[in-house]
Amino acid sequence: MILLKSIKTILIIFICIIAEGSFFLGIGQSAESEPSYKAYEWHNHDEEVFNIADRKITTLRDLNNAFVEIVDHADDTVVTVFTERVLKGGIFNQLPFFRGPFQGFMQDFFNNSRSRNQQEQEYHQKGFGSGVIVSADGYILTNNHVVESADTIYVKLLDKRTIPAKVIGTDPKTDIAVLKIEEKGLPSISFGDSDKLRVGEWVLAIGSPISANLDNTVTRGIVSAVGRSNVGIADYEDFIQTDAAINPGNSGGALINLDGRLIGINTAIASQSGGFQGIGFAVPINMARNVMDALIKYGVVTRGWLGVYMQDIDKEMAKAMELNVGKGTLVGDVTKNSPAEKAGIEVGDIILELNKEKAESATQLHNTIALMAPGTEIELKILRDSKEEIKRIKIGKLQVDTVAPETQQKLQDLFGFSIEAFSPTMAEKYNLDKSLKGVVISEIDITAVGARAGLQEGDLIFKINRKSVDNIEEFNNFVTDIKEGDSILLQVIRQNQSFFVAFSI
Repeated sequence: MILLKSIKTILIIFICIIAEGSFFLGIGQSAESEPSYKAYEWHNHDEEVFNIADRKITTLRDLNNAFVEIVDHADDTVVTVFTERVLKGGIFNQLPFFRGPFQGFMQDFFNNSRSRNQQEQEYHQKGFGSGVIVSADGYILTNNHVVESADTIYVKLLDKRTIPAKVIGTDPKTDIAVLKIEEKGLPSISFGDSDKLRVGEWVLAIGSPISANLDNTVTRGIVSAVGRSNVGIADYEDFIQTDAAINPGNSGGALINLDGRLIGINTAIASQSGGFQGIGFAVPINMARNVMDALIKYGVVTRGWLGVYMQDIDKEMAKAMELNVGKGTLVGDVTKNSPAEKAGIEVGDIILELNKEKAESATQLHNTIALMAPGTEIELKILRDSKEEIKRIKIGKLQVDTVAPETQQKLQDLFGFSIEAFSPTMAEKYNLDKSLKGVVISEIDITAVGARAGLQEGDLIFKINRKSVDNIEEFNNFVTDIKEGDSILLQVIRQNQSFFVAFSI
């Protein structure tokens, strides 16, 4: 508990490839270079039976050779991911100071003082991270923050080939992304079972820390903890904590066990200095695999939804509420018209079990429900007024609140802006009423058609062509049908004032 509090209140969480690249300019190898091909004999992992963990160790040399063989088994499945982002409209448009309330003034000033060619100068921001090949036909697991907002992506294999990659899908809520390269017969790693991990197990981390020239670096450590949450990295956190050295650039790389199987995707470090200090976090492979399967099959992750705000019960709360329960999760709020409300769940109820499994924590329950398919029927055992009750509930569908990569690219091409889901955080940031519905402009090119029509970062779009757009899913559906030559009428709220914006594509 002390460690968790110190992580939350003292340590700074460094996402391993900070802002995917400007920090690393001049350090990483250019993604545009094409290294000469070197013949390499790939492992065929699907046909191998790897039992190194069961081998009898009688000497130190046996132990040494065992680790060498484990690395040799998995090393060729780990790649370096290169990204490049093109910043348009002048460098001033990309700096936070030149957005928000000062944007209109700064736009007018630079329109008058700089030529159009200067304004539309392009800046190339490069970055790199790591990834893991999970299928012979080229699917790669990595972190969302490694490839987020990238215009161009390449991966470098162990045989030094550099191959273009495309984004199949991303899930910021778990910080997972899936890439695809057009190659056949690639080495692919085998999956382990992260639910069976035990604290103290030996693990190895493989990735490209600090510099792309340090690709396929291997470090060793143990599983320091499992089920870490409230770290502040993603919405759905169930991290494996390890002391295997992880540094910036390791993001998206492999965390493997002694069987050479993938049990986690390295994601972040906790550090006061920005370098490794013995605390690294990895997304458990069982969670990452569920996300990957959904992204490959549907392009988005569909999550189950109960409609309750849950919190853990500590000793003081249990004492104050006169509770005599060792485990359980307190219902702090119930969303109107949610599956929970319709089933009769009330504020103050204590959830003891989900499908006869004990509710260990709010995070565990939150993650378990999110992984369920909408329509799944569940059984909750609750405690109300010192009496146990059984509630049967049909799980609902959590609204999609992320923009599909192809939609985001289309928005940039047609309108010159990006959007995000409206949330209480967005409402506070842009001084908007929390009860509103719509999508928020999160980034805008001041030279593009949207900005020229008067749109700004922080504007809330709630109607398109007089039709309501309450959430990301509805916005995605609308944008799919837009094409060049269309006239667009947006109804927008800024500083809680509504107005219309019209322009042609």
